[in-house]
Amino acid sequence: MSTTTSTIAPTTTPTLLRLATAGSVDDGKSTLIGRLLHDTKSVLADQLAAVEDASRRRGWTGELAELALLTDGLRAEREQGITIDVAYRYFATAERSYVLADTPGHVQYTRNTVTGASTADVVVVLVDARNGVVEQTRRHLAVASLLRVPHVVVALNKIDLVEDPLQVHEQVTSQLAEVADALSLPVPPVVPLSALRGDNVVHAAGSTPWYTGPTLLALLESLPAARDLRNDAFRMPVQLVIRPQHGARDAAHIDYRGYAGLITSGAIEVGDRVVVAGSGRATTVAGIDLDRSSVQRAEAGLSVTVRLSEDVDLSRGDLLAAGDVPAPSRSFSAVLCWLSESPLRPGARVLIKHGTSTVQAKVGAVRDRLDISTLEHAPAEQAELNDLVRVDLDLAQALPLESYSVSREGGAFIVIDPQDATTLAAGMVDVPVRS
Repeated sequence: MSTTTSTIAPTTTPTLLRLATAGSVDDGKSTLIGRLLHDTKSVLADQLAAVEDASRRRGWTGELAELALLTDGLRAEREQGITIDVAYRYFATAERSYVLADTPGHVQYTRNTVTGASTADVVVVLVDARNGVVEQTRRHLAVASLLRVPHVVVALNKIDLVEDPLQVHEQVTSQLAEVADALSLPVPPVVPLSALRGDNVVHAAGSTPWYTGPTLLALLESLPAARDLRNDAFRMPVQLVIRPQHGARDAAHIDYRGYAGLITSGAIEVGDRVVVAGSGRATTVAGIDLDRSSVQRAEAGLSVTVRLSEDVDLSRGDLLAAGDVPAPSRSFSAVLCWLSESPLRPGARVLIKHGTSTVQAKVGAVRDRLDISTLEHAPAEQAELNDLVRVDLDLAQALPLESYSVSREGGAFIVIDPQDATTLAAGMVDVPVRS
């Protein structure tokens, strides 16, 4: 309910880059992130002192603290020396600000890697120069491809530990080109570096005179910002219907009815025509409330309450949309990253959460799975933990689905166990079938 009026919701030019790391165990992901934080002077003195104390207790004898501890934030992680959860850190340079997710390298924590990469603008895949491209490298590149991450960068770490770094760099670049071709990815740039020593992370290193490319940070600074969602078609899943309040003070409060939600893409102005996806009912935006103010315009990333000129049938889970409004679908094919230790079999009953809607669904068929070793699709009868599979799904209630290739927001969903509400899979809509 509005108490003041402004002409427009405040906007700023986005300079934020969402960054996620991925790689095999002990490739040095957390050390690399620690190096980035340290060398960009994004670590407070008391944080560094605490990490140095923890490093000494673990027997660390290097000149600096054990930098991995800057991101291995959980006590269990510090005790075991491994990354378990997704650790988020924030830092900024003169060029842009970063939200950074350090994801686990263990195969059993692939679900966490999916979580970190799902909202990333760029994924930095680490490769140990001593080992080259391994199965986890291919897995993480496949996940980045399926999640349509806009940019992929490869950090060839521990380059100081190999006898012929130039040969290793060329060999890994060639291997990555083959993987990228199989996954229909652009060939990622490869930065040779040493996270421990700081070579080519923030500052250029004299130890790799044959490398004339940018440092990792310089490369991240140069990447174009992700697609501006404000330029896409308007979408707002309804989260809450705000109805008239008991004991309202005046007629305006008594008659108030608004539809609250997060604008996931596009922008909207008072007077715009919008459609309730599903019913196809069109109406006009009568007002937009942001916090305690009424605004003329709002855009992607803002949580607002929309007032409509007509009384339409609209509730939580419905979608307000404009432009090419998605048609409701009762069945569709999708790619799943299976995250449960219990296998997925045809005929399974699950819940699908898409936007603010949660509906019952049935697995029609498991079509095939991506063989990580060959990067080819092979026939499959079920999905096991960490499998990337293509399945058919039938819904009990139609949903306004969009292909993930068109919209990461409108094409993403999760699969939930109806018995205990655990997350079973992350899903990407492949082809929705109109009802």
